[in-house]
Amino acid sequence: MTDEELVTTVTDDDYEDILEDNECVVFDFWATWCSPCIQMDPIIEGLAEEYNDKVKFGKINIENNSEVPSRFSVQSLPSFLFFKDGEIVKKERGALSKEEFEEKLKKNFDL
Repeated sequence: MTDEELVTTVTDDDYEDILEDNECVVFDFWATWCSPCIQMDPIIEGLAEEYNDKVKFGKINIENNSEVPSRFSVQSLPSFLFFKDGEIVKKERGALSKEEFEEKLKKNFDL
């Protein structure tokens, strides 16, 4: 399985479908000009592979999609929204280490 299949590109048009189809979802809000966002890519890809059967990861480029960031009041990058059963359970801002991110996955999704 490729990283692209593990981390879904999410748009304003399909984010609701992803939330409906998956119990545990993490949306990664990013932009091409955001260095910390780019630095998070390998961490997100690694965790997506490790938790593939438990958590759905999606990346939302705020340069191409304005509705989702606006709806969830995303004001800084990178931002990560953790959803369980379609509801936000946690918002995180800023770059995290793999260990920090994994701890938040375990805590917020009871993994």
